[in-house]
Parts: sequence; C-alpha cells; structure tokens
Amino acid sequence: MKVTCDFRVTDLKQFVYCPRIPFYQHVMGFHGKPTFKMREGKTAQAAIEALERRRRFREYGLSEGTRHFGVSLYSHSLEISGKLDLLIETPDACYPVDFKYTTGRPHRNHLFQLAGYSLMIAEHFSKPVPAGFIFIVTDDITFRFPMTESLLTEARSALLTMHEMIGRELFPDPTPARARCDDCEYRNFCADVF
Repeated sequence: MKVTCDFRVTDLKQFVYCPRIPFYQHVMGFHGKPTFKMREGKTAQAAIEALERRRRFREYGLSEGTRHFGVSLYSHSLEISGKLDLLIETPDACYPVDFKYTTGRPHRNHLFQLAGYSLMIAEHFSKPVPAGFIFIVTDDITFRFPMTESLLTEARSALLTMHEMIGRELFPDPTPARARCDDCEYRNFCADVF
C-alpha cells in the first residue's frame, strides 16, 4: 500500500528531531499524547498574544509592520501546511514568529519548522522572508534567524525525503542523538534502540 499525504510543518520539525516520529504517525497511524510543553503552550496562547500586541516592532529589529495572529498556511508545491503563531508583515517583507514554551536556545529542528513557515509565507504572500523569529515564552527572549537559501534548501530536501519515506513506507534509522530516546513517547516501538 502506497501512502501519500500532506505534511504539517510540525512533521518537518519532528523529522529533523527523529525521522521515525512522522513514520510512526503517517504510516503506522500511531499518535502520541501531547507533551506538557505542548499543553502549557496552548493554555498560554491567549496571554502571549495579549502581551505581544504591546511589544514594539523594534524588539524584532523592525520599524513597522502589521501583526497577524494564528495564520493558517499551505504550500501546494511542497504539500505542507501549518498554523503560524504570528506573522509580521511589512510593506516589502514578511517575518514568521513561532512561540515556543520551552527554555534555552532553539534547536536545529525548530529552525527547520521556521524555515517551513517561511517557504509557505513566501509562496502565499509573494514577499521575501529575510528572517524569522522564535520567541521563547518561558524566558521572554526572542531569537532572530536569517532564512538563508542554504537553510531553505535543506528544509525542501527534508520534505522530499519525508515524502519518499512515507510514500514508499521506508522505515528510517533512529536519531543518532540517543538521549532524545529516553523520554520519547514512541520509544516502545523502537526495539532496535532499546
């Protein structure tokens, strides 16, 4: 049976974290329970938006813009969708802002999620996306990341690999970062790791 599907931008983030997660979800139909961070992030969303409305654009290195909250996006060419926490639109560019209910610096998988949003924004708004932001809610700090062609190319490549993996039902290798496996909601399915 050949599996075809559209992906969510969170699938891209999970794929970079561990490629088995989207495989378990899309091929095997297993869906884990929302994590504590996911539940807390949803609960805090309204409060975050209220606070965000009072922030100045200069905190993003911008002089002006229009805020759009909860923007639903879809890319026909990449077959990916997602709901962005915040989009800042200026007359000549767009900037995605992803709220994260976590601590510390964002990781590589978070950058790929931001790149996925950037690709969808560029397609939908027909404007450049020079940078994106990850707002760490718990630390009240914002990180700016340039949306380089290299990062966007890596994100496109990861999406192609995901489509191939899911479409052909190719079971991927586990993440090489085994510490991630300790608290993984899918660890019981990885008999070759444990």
